[in-house]
Amino acid sequence: MLPQPTASVLKNVAAMGVALMLLGDFLFALNDAMGKWLVTDFSVGQVLLIRSLGSFAILGPLIARQGPVQLVRLEQKGLQFLRVLFATFDVGLFYAAVAYLPLADVMTFYMAGPIYVAALSHFFLNERIGRRRWLAVFVGFCGVVIALRPSSAMLSLPSLFGIVGSLSFAMTLVLNRHLRNTSDTTLVTWQMVAALVVGAVLSIGTWQPTTTVELAGMLALGVIASCAHLLITRSLKLAPASLLAPLQYSLLIWAIALGYVFFGDVPDLYVITGGTIIVVAGLFIFHRKNLLETVPPEAVALDGH
Repeated sequence: MLPQPTASVLKNVAAMGVALMLLGDFLFALNDAMGKWLVTDFSVGQVLLIRSLGSFAILGPLIARQGPVQLVRLEQKGLQFLRVLFATFDVGLFYAAVAYLPLADVMTFYMAGPIYVAALSHFFLNERIGRRRWLAVFVGFCGVVIALRPSSAMLSLPSLFGIVGSLSFAMTLVLNRHLRNTSDTTLVTWQMVAALVVGAVLSIGTWQPTTTVELAGMLALGVIASCAHLLITRSLKLAPASLLAPLQYSLLIWAIALGYVFFGDVPDLYVITGGTIIVVAGLFIFHRKNLLETVPPEAVALDGH
């Protein structure tokens, strides 16, 4: 019989999980900032296409390890297709939004993803949502409205990109729970294949020549996003989801910092107020879920841009 790990060992393992989660969140934020830089000069389709090709530098060895046959042995193929569809909308609309809006603004919309998940889970996953969590969902949505800067022009096309993209992100998370028996490698591979195909179609007639640095940047998007996803997946195996979930909101802090450093963007009072409300509502929802039941790792939002 193997000896049980000591409390100090468990503490160190959990600390490693926290470190991996924070590093993964930073890489996702860096990936988003690089994406904003690139879509100012190149079409979303071109960025999606080259980004997807770059991701296979990481996915290739993982596919070889699990076996290519596993990619076609899919459970619930209809839901797999829907997940890929929503995941593609998610990343495509995210890049379309950051082409026109500050990074922190778009990330604020996406931080509402877990709040949408709480509402959608009531209808799609038969997860009971109590009155307090419904109230938190409503409050969180109010935070999104505030971040939109209430005015007659608040539903601009870029803002709609951010809202629909964040809803697609939420649906991707809900479907992740349905398809939890499918390996991460398989899920991410089909997601990248779909993005590659959509990118190829959208780039027709909009292709621009690139410098070596710009091409490397697009390829790096896929590498960085894949590494971030793997880091966060590993962190969830080392530390409890209830410990790691609040760390996801560090993405908003990184978005504000990177947006200021690289683009000179300073979030206004509406974004700061709305973002704060969204974070508080999201943490309350997760806290209530943690009090009422065991929180599964897949309940932690993964930003997959």
